[in-house]
Amino acid sequence: MLYKKLAKILKLAPDDYTEQIFKQILGGCASIVSAIGSVRNKLSDAHGQGPLRARPLPRHAELVVNLAGNMATFLIETWDARQTAETVQEKAAS
Repeated sequence: MLYKKLAKILKLAPDDYTEQIFKQILGGCASIVSAIGSVRNKLSDAHGQGPLRARPLPRHAELVVNLAGNMATFLIETWDARQTAETVQEKAAS
């Protein structure tokens, strides 16, 4: 899964932490990303519609969209923070 590779690079994998609460939260993030992918594959019109296709309610669709946006924002902000920290370290070393 692409998210797990990125989480490892950004040090957001649950096993990168010793505190149980961070392990739980970051494990939940991985579950959310996986579930969003499943919703897209099974409930969207991206693939052929089966005869008994489930139709999410608007509130479910809004939840998925908001979760996806929050995860994307978190990942981008984490990437930016890591880049900034590396730049500061490089300047301090020179």
